[in-house]
Amino acid sequence: MKALVTGVAGFIGSHIAERLIREGYEVYGIDDLSAGYRENLHPRVKFFEADVSNKVMMNYFFQDHKFDVFFHNAASKKQVCMKDPHRDLEVNAGGTLCLLQHALDQGARFIHASTGSVYGESMAPTQREDHVVRPVSYYGVSKLAGEKYVQMYHDQFGLETTILRYSSVYGSRQEDKAFGGVVAIFKKALAEGKPLTVFGTGTQSRGFTHVADVVEANLVCAQNDRAIGEVYNCASGGLNSINDLIAMLLSGDTAQIIYKDRQIGDIDVFSVDNSKIVRDFGIMFKTLKEGLWL
Repeated sequence: MKALVTGVAGFIGSHIAERLIREGYEVYGIDDLSAGYRENLHPRVKFFEADVSNKVMMNYFFQDHKFDVFFHNAASKKQVCMKDPHRDLEVNAGGTLCLLQHALDQGARFIHASTGSVYGESMAPTQREDHVVRPVSYYGVSKLAGEKYVQMYHDQFGLETTILRYSSVYGSRQEDKAFGGVVAIFKKALAEGKPLTVFGTGTQSRGFTHVADVVEANLVCAQNDRAIGEVYNCASGGLNSINDLIAMLLSGDTAQIIYKDRQIGDIDVFSVDNSKIVRDFGIMFKTLKEGLWL
Protein backbone atom coordinates (compact mmCIF):
# COMPACT_ATOMS: atom_id res chain seq x y z
CA MET A 1 0.00 0.00 0.00
CA LYS A 2 1.19 3.48 -0.88
CA ALA A 3 0.09 6.33 1.39
CA LEU A 4 0.36 10.12 1.28
CA VAL A 5 0.43 12.10 4.51
CA THR A 6 0.03 15.86 4.26
CA GLY A 7 1.33 17.91 7.16
CA VAL A 8 3.82 15.07 7.56
CA ALA A 9 6.42 17.14 9.44
CA GLY A 10 3.88 18.32 11.97
CA PHE A 11 2.78 16.91 15.29
CA ILE A 12 -0.01 14.53 14.26
CA GLY A 13 1.08 13.92 10.67
CA SER A 14 4.53 12.71 11.72
CA HIS A 15 2.98 10.20 14.13
CA ILE A 16 0.65 8.90 11.42
CA ALA A 17 3.55 8.47 9.00
CA GLU A 18 5.62 6.63 11.60
CA ARG A 19 2.78 4.19 12.32
CA LEU A 20 2.13 3.61 8.60
CA ILE A 21 5.78 2.70 8.08
CA ARG A 22 5.59 0.20 10.95
CA GLU A 23 2.51 -1.28 9.28
CA GLY A 24 4.43 -1.80 6.02
CA TYR A 25 3.13 1.12 3.95
CA GLU A 26 5.27 3.02 1.48
CA VAL A 27 4.87 6.57 2.77
CA TYR A 28 5.21 9.87 0.98
CA GLY A 29 4.76 13.16 2.78
CA ILE A 30 4.01 16.77 1.91
CA ASP A 31 4.65 19.75 4.20
CA ASP A 32 5.56 23.39 3.61
CA LEU A 33 7.40 23.48 6.97
CA SER A 34 5.51 26.58 8.07
CA ALA A 35 4.60 24.74 11.27
CA GLY A 36 6.34 21.38 10.90
CA TYR A 37 9.97 20.43 11.48
CA ARG A 38 12.33 18.29 9.44
CA GLU A 39 13.47 16.52 12.60
CA ASN A 40 9.94 15.09 12.93
CA LEU A 41 10.31 13.23 9.63
CA HIS A 42 10.85 9.49 9.75
CA PRO A 43 13.92 8.62 7.61
CA ARG A 44 11.82 6.36 5.39
CA VAL A 45 9.30 9.05 4.48
CA LYS A 46 9.74 10.26 0.90
CA PHE A 47 9.37 13.97 1.51
CA PHE A 48 8.21 16.74 -0.82
CA GLU A 49 8.33 20.30 0.51
CA ALA A 50 5.28 22.12 -0.82
CA ASP A 51 2.13 24.05 0.05
CA VAL A 52 -0.99 21.91 -0.50
CA SER A 53 -2.95 24.98 -1.65
CA ASN A 54 -0.46 25.63 -4.47
CA LYS A 55 -2.14 23.98 -7.45
CA VAL A 56 0.93 24.23 -9.68
CA MET A 57 3.12 22.39 -7.18
CA MET A 58 0.44 19.80 -6.50
CA ASN A 59 -0.06 19.13 -10.21
CA TYR A 60 3.70 18.68 -10.57
CA PHE A 61 3.88 16.27 -7.64
CA PHE A 62 0.93 14.10 -8.64
CA GLN A 63 2.17 13.71 -12.22
CA ASP A 64 4.61 11.10 -10.98
CA HIS A 65 2.95 9.69 -7.86
CA LYS A 66 -0.17 7.60 -7.33
CA PHE A 67 -1.53 6.60 -3.93
CA ASP A 68 -3.96 4.15 -2.39
CA VAL A 69 -4.86 6.46 0.48
CA PHE A 70 -4.47 10.12 1.45
CA PHE A 71 -4.19 11.15 5.11
CA HIS A 72 -4.86 14.88 4.91
CA ASN A 73 -3.48 16.58 8.02
CA ALA A 74 -2.02 19.78 6.57
CA ALA A 75 -3.83 22.79 8.02
CA SER A 76 -3.54 26.40 9.01
CA LYS A 77 -3.16 26.40 12.77
CA LYS A 78 -6.06 27.59 14.90
CA GLN A 79 -4.17 30.49 16.49
CA VAL A 80 -2.71 31.67 13.16
CA CYS A 81 -6.15 32.27 11.68
CA MET A 82 -6.60 35.44 13.74
CA LYS A 83 -3.60 37.01 11.99
CA ASP A 84 -4.55 36.03 8.44
CA PRO A 85 -8.05 34.57 7.97
CA HIS A 86 -7.70 34.66 4.17
CA ARG A 87 -4.64 32.42 4.33
CA ASP A 88 -6.49 30.23 6.81
CA LEU A 89 -9.29 29.68 4.29
CA GLU A 90 -6.83 29.18 1.44
CA VAL A 91 -5.13 26.28 3.22
CA ASN A 92 -7.99 24.63 5.09
CA ALA A 93 -10.56 24.84 2.31
CA GLY A 94 -8.59 25.49 -0.89
CA GLY A 95 -5.85 23.01 -0.07
CA THR A 96 -8.42 20.36 0.76
CA LEU A 97 -10.27 20.95 -2.50
CA CYS A 98 -7.05 20.66 -4.48
CA LEU A 99 -6.13 17.34 -2.84
CA LEU A 100 -9.63 15.92 -3.20
CA GLN A 101 -9.48 16.33 -6.97
CA HIS A 102 -6.18 14.47 -7.13
CA ALA A 103 -7.53 11.71 -4.88
CA LEU A 104 -10.56 11.38 -7.16
CA ASP A 105 -8.37 11.22 -10.26
CA GLN A 106 -6.35 8.44 -8.63
CA GLY A 107 -9.23 6.51 -7.07
CA ALA A 108 -7.63 6.84 -3.63
CA ARG A 109 -9.32 6.79 -0.23
CA PHE A 110 -9.30 10.14 1.58
CA ILE A 111 -9.02 10.37 5.38
CA HIS A 112 -9.61 13.99 6.34
CA ALA A 113 -8.47 15.61 9.57
CA SER A 114 -11.08 18.08 10.79
CA THR A 115 -11.74 19.54 14.21
CA GLY A 116 -14.32 19.79 16.95
CA SER A 117 -14.10 23.55 16.43
CA VAL A 118 -16.73 23.16 13.69
CA TYR A 119 -19.36 22.76 16.44
CA GLY A 120 -18.78 26.13 18.08
CA GLU A 121 -20.38 26.79 21.44
CA SER A 122 -22.14 23.73 22.83
CA MET A 123 -25.79 23.47 21.84
CA ALA A 124 -26.17 20.29 23.91
CA PRO A 125 -24.38 18.78 26.94
CA THR A 126 -22.25 16.63 24.61
CA GLN A 127 -21.56 17.14 20.91
CA ARG A 128 -22.47 14.28 18.57
CA GLU A 129 -21.60 14.08 14.90
CA ASP A 130 -25.18 14.90 13.87
CA HIS A 131 -25.43 18.04 16.00
CA VAL A 132 -25.67 21.50 14.50
CA VAL A 133 -22.32 23.00 13.48
CA ARG A 134 -21.99 26.71 14.31
CA PRO A 135 -18.26 27.58 14.45
CA VAL A 136 -17.27 30.75 16.31
CA SER A 137 -13.72 31.13 14.94
CA TYR A 138 -12.15 31.66 11.52
CA TYR A 139 -10.45 28.30 11.97
CA GLY A 140 -13.73 26.52 12.67
CA VAL A 141 -15.36 28.11 9.61
CA SER A 142 -12.48 27.23 7.26
CA LYS A 143 -12.29 23.66 8.56
CA LEU A 144 -16.04 23.28 8.11
CA ALA A 145 -15.66 24.49 4.52
CA GLY A 146 -13.04 21.77 4.02
CA GLU A 147 -15.45 19.20 5.45
CA LYS A 148 -18.17 20.28 3.04
CA TYR A 149 -15.86 19.75 0.08
CA VAL A 150 -15.00 16.28 1.40
CA GLN A 151 -18.66 15.38 1.82
CA MET A 152 -19.51 16.71 -1.63
CA TYR A 153 -16.79 14.62 -3.28
CA HIS A 154 -18.19 11.53 -1.60
CA ASP A 155 -21.84 12.29 -2.35
CA GLN A 156 -21.39 13.51 -5.93
CA PHE A 157 -18.42 11.53 -7.19
CA GLY A 158 -18.29 8.45 -4.97
CA LEU A 159 -14.86 9.21 -3.50
CA GLU A 160 -14.18 7.01 -0.47
CA THR A 161 -13.85 9.58 2.31
CA THR A 162 -13.86 9.70 6.10
CA ILE A 163 -13.85 12.84 8.26
CA LEU A 164 -12.25 12.71 11.70
CA ARG A 165 -13.00 15.62 14.02
CA TYR A 166 -9.99 15.88 16.33
CA SER A 167 -10.36 17.19 19.87
CA SER A 168 -7.53 18.83 21.88
CA VAL A 169 -4.84 16.38 20.77
CA TYR A 170 -1.69 16.14 22.88
CA GLY A 171 1.45 14.01 23.04
CA SER A 172 5.11 13.90 22.02
CA ARG A 173 6.24 16.35 19.30
CA GLN A 174 3.39 18.74 20.05
CA GLU A 175 4.43 22.35 19.41
CA ASP A 176 5.36 24.02 22.70
CA LYS A 177 5.84 27.59 21.48
CA ALA A 178 3.25 30.37 21.39
CA PHE A 179 1.05 28.68 18.79
CA GLY A 180 1.36 25.21 20.29
CA GLY A 181 -0.93 23.06 22.43
CA VAL A 182 -1.62 23.83 26.05
CA VAL A 183 -0.25 20.53 27.36
CA ALA A 184 3.12 20.98 25.63
CA ILE A 185 3.31 24.68 26.55
CA PHE A 186 2.63 23.95 30.22
CA LYS A 187 5.14 21.07 30.33
CA LYS A 188 7.85 23.28 28.85
CA ALA A 189 7.10 26.13 31.28
CA LEU A 190 7.29 23.80 34.27
CA ALA A 191 10.55 22.25 33.05
CA GLU A 192 12.04 25.74 32.75
CA GLY A 193 10.66 26.94 36.08
CA LYS A 194 8.47 29.55 34.41
CA PRO A 195 4.90 30.54 35.34
CA LEU A 196 1.86 28.98 33.66
CA THR A 197 -0.23 31.44 31.67
CA VAL A 198 -3.96 30.69 31.56
CA PHE A 199 -6.25 32.61 29.21
CA GLY A 200 -9.57 32.91 31.03
CA THR A 201 -10.46 31.38 34.38
CA GLY A 202 -9.02 27.92 33.73
CA THR A 203 -12.47 26.36 34.02
CA GLN A 204 -12.65 25.86 30.27
CA SER A 205 -13.13 22.12 29.73
CA ARG A 206 -11.90 19.92 26.89
CA GLY A 207 -11.84 16.30 25.80
CA PHE A 208 -8.05 15.95 25.67
CA THR A 209 -7.11 13.16 23.24
CA HIS A 210 -3.76 11.36 23.06
CA VAL A 211 -2.06 11.40 19.64
CA ALA A 212 -1.63 7.60 19.64
CA ASP A 213 -5.41 7.21 19.73
CA VAL A 214 -5.78 9.69 16.86
CA VAL A 215 -3.30 7.66 14.83
CA GLU A 216 -5.22 4.46 15.58
CA ALA A 217 -8.44 6.09 14.39
CA ASN A 218 -6.81 7.15 11.12
CA LEU A 219 -5.49 3.66 10.41
CA VAL A 220 -8.73 1.91 11.34
CA CYS A 221 -10.80 4.19 9.12
CA ALA A 222 -8.43 3.72 6.20
CA GLN A 223 -8.72 -0.04 6.47
CA ASN A 224 -12.47 -0.47 7.04
CA ASP A 225 -15.21 0.11 4.47
CA ARG A 226 -17.62 0.85 7.30
CA ALA A 227 -15.92 4.24 7.63
CA ILE A 228 -16.61 5.31 4.05
CA GLY A 229 -18.75 8.44 3.88
CA GLU A 230 -18.79 8.83 7.66
CA VAL A 231 -17.93 11.62 10.08
CA TYR A 232 -16.43 10.62 13.43
CA ASN A 233 -15.58 12.52 16.57
CA CYS A 234 -11.98 11.49 17.22
CA ALA A 235 -11.99 12.34 20.91
CA SER A 236 -11.28 10.72 24.25
CA GLY A 237 -14.85 11.20 25.45
CA GLY A 238 -13.52 12.55 28.75
CA LEU A 239 -13.76 16.11 30.02
CA ASN A 240 -11.07 17.98 31.94
CA SER A 241 -10.64 21.66 32.67
CA ILE A 242 -7.42 23.62 32.24
CA ASN A 243 -7.25 23.76 36.03
CA ASP A 244 -7.57 19.95 36.12
CA LEU A 245 -4.66 19.72 33.70
CA ILE A 246 -2.53 21.99 35.86
CA ALA A 247 -3.27 19.90 38.95
CA MET A 248 -2.25 16.70 37.14
CA LEU A 249 0.95 18.26 35.85
CA LEU A 250 1.92 19.68 39.24
CA SER A 251 1.02 16.49 41.12
CA GLY A 252 1.19 18.23 44.46
CA ASP A 253 3.96 20.68 43.56
CA THR A 254 3.40 24.41 43.22
CA ALA A 255 3.94 26.87 40.40
CA GLN A 256 3.10 30.48 39.63
CA ILE A 257 -0.08 30.76 37.57
CA ILE A 258 -0.91 33.94 35.64
CA TYR A 259 -4.50 34.46 34.48
CA LYS A 260 -5.15 36.68 31.46
CA ASP A 261 -8.22 37.60 29.39
CA ARG A 262 -9.73 34.73 27.43
CA GLN A 263 -8.89 34.51 23.74
CA ILE A 264 -11.40 35.38 21.02
CA GLY A 265 -13.21 32.29 19.74
CA ASP A 266 -12.32 30.20 22.79
CA ILE A 267 -15.08 27.85 23.95
CA ASP A 268 -15.88 27.40 27.63
CA VAL A 269 -17.13 23.82 27.76
CA PHE A 270 -16.40 21.49 24.89
CA SER A 271 -17.61 17.95 25.58
CA VAL A 272 -17.46 15.60 22.60
CA ASP A 273 -19.30 12.28 22.30
CA ASN A 274 -17.06 9.52 20.92
CA SER A 275 -19.60 6.71 21.13
CA LYS A 276 -19.95 6.36 17.34
CA ILE A 277 -16.28 5.60 16.64
CA VAL A 278 -16.05 3.40 19.76
CA ARG A 279 -19.16 1.47 18.68
CA ASP A 280 -18.00 1.02 15.07
CA PHE A 281 -14.35 0.14 15.73
CA GLY A 282 -13.86 -0.50 19.44
CA ILE A 283 -11.10 2.08 19.86
CA MET A 284 -10.14 2.43 23.53
CA PHE A 285 -9.22 6.06 24.19
CA LYS A 286 -6.84 6.97 26.99
CA THR A 287 -7.87 9.31 29.80
CA LEU A 288 -5.81 12.46 30.27
CA LYS A 289 -4.24 10.99 33.40
CA GLU A 290 -3.22 7.85 31.48
CA GLY A 291 -1.75 9.66 28.49
CA LEU A 292 -0.17 12.74 30.03
CA TRP A 293 3.32 11.27 30.50
CA LEU A 294 3.45 8.85 27.56
